[in-house]
Amino acid sequence: MEELDLLKKAWQKDSHSYEQISEVEIYKMLHKKSSSIVKWILIISIIEVLSWTLISVVWNTDDYIRKMHAESTIVYFKILNFINYIVILWFIYHFYKNYIKISTTASAKQLMHDILKTRKVVQYYVYYNLAMAVVSLTAGFVIQFLFNPKMELLKNKIAHEDNYHTLCITLGVILLTFVIIVGLFWLFYRLLYGILLRKLNTNYKELKKIDL
Repeated sequence: MEELDLLKKAWQKDSHSYEQISEVEIYKMLHKKSSSIVKWILIISIIEVLSWTLISVVWNTDDYIRKMHAESTIVYFKILNFINYIVILWFIYHFYKNYIKISTTASAKQLMHDILKTRKVVQYYVYYNLAMAVVSLTAGFVIQFLFNPKMELLKNKIAHEDNYHTLCITLGVILLTFVIIVGLFWLFYRLLYGILLRKLNTNYKELKKIDL
C-alpha cells in the first residue's frame, strides 16, 4: 500500500481542489487492487478444485473400497462427490460474479458492499470445505472400522472389555487424528485465502475514509 500512503500524505498537505482529485485517485487505486484480489481468489479456487480432481483420479478410492469388500458404500461416495462438485462450482460461479461486479462498479459505496459480500462468500467456502473434510474423515473411519479385516482384533477386544479402556483409547486416537487433519486444512485455507481477505478488509477500511 506504499503508493496509496504517498497519495494520502500529498492529499492531506494540499488544497481542497487537489483533495477532490486525490479522493478519486485513491478510489481508483483501491478499485484496481480489490478487483485484482478477487480475481486471484477466483483463480486459486479453480486451481484448487482441479488439483483435488487430479488427486482423486490418481488415487482411486473405488479400488481401495473394493479391496475391503465394501462395494455397497461406493454409490454413497459417488453421490457425496457429485453434491460436493455442484456446491464447489456454485461457489466458483459466485467468485466469478463478484469479480465482475467489483471490476465494473462505479461508486465507493457499491465497492464496499461488494467487498463485504465477497469476504462472506469466501468465508462460507472455507467453512464448507472444513465441514466436508470432517464428513470425509468420518466416512473413512466408519468404513475402515466396519470393513477392514485388520480391525477385527480391535473390535473383538472392545466387545469383550468391561472397562472400555481400549474403546476410550481408540476414540481418543480418532479425535486427535480429526483435530490434526482438520487443523491442517484450516491452516491451509487460512494461508491461502486469509491473506487475500485481510487485503480486501484493508481496502474496505480505506474506502470508509474517503467520501466520493
